[in-house]
Amino acid sequence: MSSFDVVIIGSGPGGYVAAIRCAQLGMKTAIIEKYSTLGGTCLNVGCIPSKAMLASSHHYSDIAHLADHGIEVSGDVKVNLEKMIARKQAVVDQTSGGVKFLMDKNKITVFEGKGSFVDATHVAVEKADGTKETLEAKNVIIATGSKPSSLPFIKIDKERIITSTEALKLKEVPKHLVIIGGGVIGIELGQVYLRLGAQVSVVEYLDRIIPGMDGSLSKELMKVLKKQGMKFYVSHQVKSVVRKGNNVTVQAENAKGETVTLEGDYSLVSVGRRPYTDGLNADKAGVIISERGQIEVNDHLQTSVPNIYAIGDVVRGAMLAHKAEEEGTMVAEILAGQKPHINYNLIPGVVYTWPEVAAVGQTEEQLIASGVDFKSGSFPFKALGRARAGGDLDGFVKILADSKTDEVLGVHMIGARCADLIAEAVTAMEFRASAEDISRMSHAHPTFAEAIKEAALAATDNRPLHI
Repeated sequence: MSSFDVVIIGSGPGGYVAAIRCAQLGMKTAIIEKYSTLGGTCLNVGCIPSKAMLASSHHYSDIAHLADHGIEVSGDVKVNLEKMIARKQAVVDQTSGGVKFLMDKNKITVFEGKGSFVDATHVAVEKADGTKETLEAKNVIIATGSKPSSLPFIKIDKERIITSTEALKLKEVPKHLVIIGGGVIGIELGQVYLRLGAQVSVVEYLDRIIPGMDGSLSKELMKVLKKQGMKFYVSHQVKSVVRKGNNVTVQAENAKGETVTLEGDYSLVSVGRRPYTDGLNADKAGVIISERGQIEVNDHLQTSVPNIYAIGDVVRGAMLAHKAEEEGTMVAEILAGQKPHINYNLIPGVVYTWPEVAAVGQTEEQLIASGVDFKSGSFPFKALGRARAGGDLDGFVKILADSKTDEVLGVHMIGARCADLIAEAVTAMEFRASAEDISRMSHAHPTFAEAIKEAALAATDNRPLHI
């Protein structure tokens, strides 16, 4: 029987980063992955492939606007979806292969198979051929991630009624893609196929899209996407999804009881994700799983069993790859006797549409609900020289700061390169910067980052310079 200091179940961003950090800290480490490729949902059917598709469709969409820059394209510009999907897969394969390289480099033993508990210190690995191997583990980290959720009355057939996994490998551009759920995944994939020529309709139960983010971002993104041609049915509850042949009929009802019927050839069910613990046999180890399907952990990500930890989508909090990575690092360092910490308020959220949407800290709605006295400063991208030069005029940066101390409490932005710009806000807030601190930092000109400085000026004394 092989024996390890740490056995990690799941090789997604949380699992493989935990493995690397454990190995760096001198622990004999093993990782178990049931699929033939490493990287979990994020690398294989989530973050990486969706960004590859967003990038490819963005290039195609940009061609339509090249004439504005004095570039004339002669002849027909066509979408080769098969080649686009093949490129996406090549990116996935290269990235997953990179994780395998990191496992080898750090001398981490990889077991291919489904991991499950025998007891608190033994984990079985069931291989594809049905054979089993048992590993002895001083410590175990559960990093089994999540799977797409659905609604009880929807039968996902993975052909016409699909999840995000199938949406990343379609063989044709839908004529009409009906998306159920206006969260991050649905909106991102919706924009991919909108750019490629599909009619896209989004049905959302709540009164706005990307509901977890600041209301101003939701409003602006919906305005921009409507301008691009996407249709929205917010405050609508889906009542039925029926497939007949190659057609899918979605019926939804608004608050007034009025019914809308949408006829499409594909329906993407994007109503969130659920923690994945199927077949883990957590009860054999004494690990407690909540009614919501999450593994219960304390502030150190320790389960009800002292030597077993859990991280990422399978525990409470946002289902984000970078959150899982931070948790994987934290657990590794705890096992090494260090005292790391995570400030969950400073885990940024990003929507990779164009314009991009990003945020960190408290939303305006949260501050109002908490009774916090705050001030707000905003600056539009259209007032930036860099934005005008590139033609990316949509969006703004909004900074929320404490009215008394001027400490930055939240930063919310929508516009070009916001997925990268948000790191400045995270850094500032990690060091508890004030809005004035940011406003006095020199920002290169011309850049999109200047919008952050200007928003900080607006939040400090309502004195932006360029508007």
